[in-house]
Amino acid sequence: MANRLMTLDLFATLDIVEDDVAAVVDAYMNDPTSGPATLGDGYRIDPAAAVADHPFANTLIGQSWASAELRRAAVRAAIMLAQPERV
Repeated sequence: MANRLMTLDLFATLDIVEDDVAAVVDAYMNDPTSGPATLGDGYRIDPAAAVADHPFANTLIGQSWASAELRRAAVRAAIMLAQPERV
């Protein structure tokens, strides 16, 4: 099976920029059930699925002691390691 690109790879090649990632994080933080979001030009990602697939982020989101900043950082990490799809 061929390796699929992670969001981090797209960020490194400048196919997406920080504002693209921040917009997806914002969408998830505002409504975790909002569904897939566009990522840059030509990609789509489901931030809820990314969080669910990331063990640390998935655990941290449900912790009452976690600050908003820590939750946001965990969601961003999950999104950066996820595999967006080309649209």
